[in-house]
Order: sequence, then structure tokens, then C-alpha cells
Amino acid sequence: MRKVCVIGWPIAHSRSPLIHNHWIAEHKIPDARYEPMAVKPEDAAATIRDLPKLGFIGANVTVPHKETAFAALDRHDAMARRLKAVNTIVTTAKGLEGRNTDGYGFIANLKDRAAGWSASRGPAVLLGAGGAARAIAAALEDEGAPEIRIVNRTAARAEALIRDLGLKAARMFVETDAASALDGAALLVNTTTLGMKGENDVDLNLAALPKSALVTDIVYTPLETGLLRRAREAGHRTVDGLGMLLHQAVPGFEAWFGVRPEVTEKLRKLVLADLGMK
Repeated sequence: MRKVCVIGWPIAHSRSPLIHNHWIAEHKIPDARYEPMAVKPEDAAATIRDLPKLGFIGANVTVPHKETAFAALDRHDAMARRLKAVNTIVTTAKGLEGRNTDGYGFIANLKDRAAGWSASRGPAVLLGAGGAARAIAAALEDEGAPEIRIVNRTAARAEALIRDLGLKAARMFVETDAASALDGAALLVNTTTLGMKGENDVDLNLAALPKSALVTDIVYTPLETGLLRRAREAGHRTVDGLGMLLHQAVPGFEAWFGVRPEVTEKLRKLVLADLGMK
């Protein structure tokens, strides 16, 4: 049995088992299973190091264990080293390796859902400076974004993101100066949980954002957040956050099972139905 798991605390909300078991069935991979594993923070490092002993060939890692996974492993890919966070663990000839595919998932989603999009078209504005913002900022720089503008409530955290990632062309903006950050931007990304069901909406005036700018959100419950709705009504192209979740899963599945799966409309509908959405 080739077993893979997703590790988190809590873990019941994770859609990763649904995604990967769909692909396992679609590609008729024998003796394969993907399962959730709830792991308390104090047990995470030991559990991650013991994955082979527990019968797993790999794993995904979700909150709050991504930084713990990085520290627990001796081998990492370039993006995991840059972010100091791991969301995918793969068994290699030299042992377990931590990888980070979050940024890949973000970029792949935009390329999939916004035909012709290119990071090189102009400055990208990121709302927030947490873990998701770090992964997205690094990926956008690698894709050729000419400038990355970080808008955050506190300047110190935004400055730390820019410094830690060594971003070559980045600027920090506090929330009260968000309009200046939007001026001339080609991409606006909400990397926070604002707009999620039960949370306050993103409070941002989009008047200064060029109509040609693409607007996207990492939140996917609801599928169209308040930010995306206002952007759509203002004439912007928008991309929802569900695709980032789906696309970030692709490299791990390929590494574990030797088959590169596709993110299809069938898979999107399957996950949306599981979320109780059309």
C-alpha cells in the first residue's frame, strides 16, 4: 500500500484527501491511499520524521505545521528553503525532502483561469504579509513581476517579508496608503482571510486600480468574495482562490505516484459540491 497523508491541526476541513483520492481513482493507481492525519503541534516534528516508519511515502502539511516541517527535515527544495516552510514531503533516494508548492499553485491558477495573464505586465499588489503572502511574493518575483507592493496593517511585518525573501523590487505600504499602492498596478491579490465566510470583508477602495488589472483572492469560501464581486462589477477580470488549492496539489501527486494529474472542471465541481457550493 502506497499511503500519503495530510498533516494538520485540526484537519477535518482539509479537501486534500478528496482531491488526491479523485486522482488516484482517475488514474487507476493500485494500492494507493491518501488520508487525513490530525497531529497536535507538540507531536508534529516527531510525526514528520517518522513518516516512513508509519508507512507513508509522503505527505502534505497544512496549518499550523508548515514551519515545523521545515525545521524537522534536513533536505528541502529551493522554494522551501527560501520560505522556510514546507507544504509537501516527498521520499527521495536520500530520505525525506520538504518542498513548497503554494506559490506554484497560485501562478498555475492565474494562468489557467485568466488567459494570457503574465506577471511581467506590471506591479503586483499583495494585501497582507503572512505565510501566503510570502509564497505568492516569491513566486511572482520568479515569474518576472517588475515590482511587488506589500500592503499591510503594520509596516514591520511587511518590511520583514521583503527583507527575509530578499525581494529585489518591492515596496511596503501601510493600509492607509493603499490607494498609492494600487496606482498603475497590474495585479491585486488578497492573501489574508478577510472575506472568508464569517470574517469581515476587505475594506479597500478600488478606484485607483487600473481597469486592466486582474484581481484575485486566496479565499474560496465563498467562491466569489466581496472583493472579487466589487472588482467584477467595476470591470476587472477576476480569479477565485479555489484553483490555487487544486494546482498546488499537482506536483506532490506527480512526485509520489509518477503521474501528473490535471486540474479539470470535473474536479472543481467535485470540491465545490463537497463545500456545499455550486
